[in-house]
Amino acid sequence: MAIGLLVSLAAGAIAEPLPADWTPLDAAVRGQIATGAVPGAVAVIGDADHIWLRRAWGLRVAGPQPEPMTPDTVFDLASLTKVICTTTAVLQLVERDSLQLDAPAARYWPAFAAGGKGAITVRQLLSHSSGLRPGLTLRPTDGAAAVWQRLLAETPVSPPGSRYVYSDLNFLTLGVLVQRVAGRSLDAQCQRRVFEPLQMRDTGFRPPKSLQPRIAPTEPADDGWLRGTVQDPTARRAGGVAGHAGLFGTADDLARFAQALLRAGPDAPLFRGTITELQRPQGAASTTAWHGLGWSLIAPLEAEREASPPWGAVGHTGYTGTGIWLDFTHHRFVVLLTSRLHPDGRGDVRPLRRQVLALVAGLQAPLPRDADSPVYPQAPPPDDGPAAVWSGIDVLRQQGYAMLQGRRVGLVTHSAAIDRHGWRTLDRLRRAPGVRLVRLFTPEHGLNADTEGRIDSGIEPFSGLPIVSLYGPTQRPAPETLQDIDTLVIDLQDAGVRFYTYLATLGECLRAAAKAGIPVVVLDRPDPARADHVAGPTLDPGLKSFTAYAALPVQHGMTIGELARYLAAELKTDEGLTVDLQVVAMRGYRRAMDFEETGLDWVPPSPNLRRPESARLYPGVAWIEGAPVSVGRGTEHPFEWVGAPWIDGARLAQALTDLQLPGLAVQKIQFVPKAAPYADQRCEGVALRVTDRERFDAALLGAALVQSLHRLWPRQFVAERTLGMVGSAQALQQLRDGLPPAQARERWEKNWGDFLQRRAAALLYEAP
Repeated sequence: MAIGLLVSLAAGAIAEPLPADWTPLDAAVRGQIATGAVPGAVAVIGDADHIWLRRAWGLRVAGPQPEPMTPDTVFDLASLTKVICTTTAVLQLVERDSLQLDAPAARYWPAFAAGGKGAITVRQLLSHSSGLRPGLTLRPTDGAAAVWQRLLAETPVSPPGSRYVYSDLNFLTLGVLVQRVAGRSLDAQCQRRVFEPLQMRDTGFRPPKSLQPRIAPTEPADDGWLRGTVQDPTARRAGGVAGHAGLFGTADDLARFAQALLRAGPDAPLFRGTITELQRPQGAASTTAWHGLGWSLIAPLEAEREASPPWGAVGHTGYTGTGIWLDFTHHRFVVLLTSRLHPDGRGDVRPLRRQVLALVAGLQAPLPRDADSPVYPQAPPPDDGPAAVWSGIDVLRQQGYAMLQGRRVGLVTHSAAIDRHGWRTLDRLRRAPGVRLVRLFTPEHGLNADTEGRIDSGIEPFSGLPIVSLYGPTQRPAPETLQDIDTLVIDLQDAGVRFYTYLATLGECLRAAAKAGIPVVVLDRPDPARADHVAGPTLDPGLKSFTAYAALPVQHGMTIGELARYLAAELKTDEGLTVDLQVVAMRGYRRAMDFEETGLDWVPPSPNLRRPESARLYPGVAWIEGAPVSVGRGTEHPFEWVGAPWIDGARLAQALTDLQLPGLAVQKIQFVPKAAPYADQRCEGVALRVTDRERFDAALLGAALVQSLHRLWPRQFVAERTLGMVGSAQALQQLRDGLPPAQARERWEKNWGDFLQRRAAALLYEAP
């Protein structure tokens, strides 16, 4: 395809996306923005000839003067420099016979031979098997001259070719080789041979001031943030141009590059044979992956890709939160760019990458392997991901979906139900061999866990499966929606709190399945409020509702699988209904685990439980939500901030501090929420932060908030309206009468005896 047509596609003649509705991907990106993992993102997804999706989400600049993210945002591409620029430039010189892959690098840079580096080849530098360390040790005063002096002084830490060690030093060296062989600097060579031919107009080193308004800042700096200055310290000291980092560019430009490589036609920056060589393993493998010439080798973007050998696709990521993946098997690509270091240097783009790649992989069934496909050496074992805990869907998948074989399945789920590779449970089950997924059921907040209020039924856009809303005209599966189902599978991320409606959805699904004679399989997930914590007053029987479904303490200390066992026992005792229930227990889970310890990705199960920190505070802060108080909804910190126009933040902070609540820090704050009850009004109050997870008691915080607000502002704070969340008229009256929260807690605990006995029979995991 001619370059002109490629440009016209990027400029607006975009083909109809497949699918037409990208809501699941929107939800994944927005969910991770909500967690604070990234402030915003840009993605371009397509195939060799078409752009399927070009979209921006969130903010380019966060802070007092925010800027929205735009599709043409310029990013510090970090280590994408290695593959877009340096690898391409080196291989172009190889194609011209100016460089040889198996020649010693010292042939082109004689000084590089110092320190025992004389035998290191160009191929070993490209494949990260040179034996050099990952990076240079630089002093604050070191400048460009010191960078090159220290590079030349380096000595290999292992014999060249013996093992894989990802190293910036390899590409620092390759950048110098390009300059020495081509006779012009690396940036000038790439500008002439790569960027200009592909019309990558916004890509280059040391971006000009004209691009400044479109550049996404990275980490904090003395005068604000780094914006237009390379984040990598070594590249910065080297003057902004280095073989391993320093490149800036847009998602559109990277899409042009990706499409040119996928087509491997006249407009490609490399010959067809060279592009094929990019996909072959080079040098030694690491324990988790093969590396090719510059690029990491990965499995194609298709179902069950984690179990596939790493051939047919390549990818690379950058420290600043950037990534590009090219699938030569299916001729598709993904560009996902974030500035995850902005604004505080603590973002994590890995969960978003996993989810986006999983969604794209799920768009297409696997293609048959070509008989002429290259045979690679033994691949490393499949990547088990970072998770210390395997959720129920991970365990079910490892078991080959045995308990669902030959079954027609209905699935109760939402977007927070993902496996350790980022795949939605619904996508795993619809592709599971021997399983027929026929219908989806969704709880409050809908499939994408991002909607407030009543939810209508509909169609899931990626699969075409019908969705039955259980938070619309009905809150339980109607008999006709179960008639063609053999097994009802439930995978929901619960909040571990009595007043969370997923508990009610679980109970109503168990009741409906029991009446219909349908077996139920619950895929277990962690309790983010901690499965070893039981806390708060027990619900009065007369206060039962959909948001107060069972006579439980505020924190019941059970996972959703254990809740299913508990509720099934209640149904048998109270209504004589027998639930044919199986729970697929997690692997590696301990009751005392905080969510962060599981290694699983956090996806908000509802719009305002954005982070595990929100979920820790929710069982306490939500006590006061029925009264006219903002709990931070409509801010970036729901359930972490409390306030109202009539609150004196200093007085409330002092009152809570005087109660010496363990494991909690309290600070005065002002904020303007965008949601009721005080939308667009300045509120004053407190910011709450858990400092000791072992000692923190959310229910004690809830009691302290109710009592303090009632004591300090009895006219404005309507304590009676908290009864639905507190759940006990006696407990609420005790707090209004001034009983210290610690003493109130002692009285609650005396009422737990019967509950604790019934809970014990439902537990699946031992205490630590």
